[in-house]
Amino acid sequence: MMFVTSAYAQTAPAAPETPAAPGAAPAGDPHAAPAGEVHTETGVAHGGEHGGGTFPPFDATYFPSQILWLVITFGLFYLLMKKVIVPRVGGILEHRHDRIAQDLDEAARLKSEADAAVETYERELAAARSKAHTIAETAREAAKGKAAADRAAIETELAQKLSVAETRIGEIKAQAFAQVGQIAEETASAIVDQLIGAKASGDDIRAAVAAAKTEA
Repeated sequence: MMFVTSAYAQTAPAAPETPAAPGAAPAGDPHAAPAGEVHTETGVAHGGEHGGGTFPPFDATYFPSQILWLVITFGLFYLLMKKVIVPRVGGILEHRHDRIAQDLDEAARLKSEADAAVETYERELAAARSKAHTIAETAREAAKGKAAADRAAIETELAQKLSVAETRIGEIKAQAFAQVGQIAEETASAIVDQLIGAKASGDDIRAAVAAAKTEA
């Protein structure tokens, strides 16, 4: 509430005389408020409702009180900012900063684990490829060795069979040649018997067959 000082009341111009309103005190009433006095309930000079003057907020006489209330209001607002708003905002920012730092640390840890896993996978893959190549080379060499051993065994078996066959053929040839001589002797004896009507001796026939073999 704004209070009007006595100086303002004295400087305020007197209102023009107007007819008394119904129910108002007469001009000679000793209980009526004198002109220029301040009404204690409204804070407005009696009879100055329609008077002109400076707007109170722009009146220099109110500057000290306005500055006082401005300082009090600013102090209360400063205390509110310092004790409530700034700590709360600072706590929120600090919490977010810590949360972001934790998220960055977690992301860095996950990236490190992923890099380590990829490196381990690549190393195990290279080892598996090397092992597979070694196994393939070993299997190839084993297959070559087995094939060579099988071929040598087959060749040995064939050589043995060939030797047996050659021996058997030689025996058959010798037996055949022996039978050929006997057959030749029998044939020669039969021919001589048919030609001369007499049988030749065995010694003569064998000598004739031997002579024929020698000439052949």
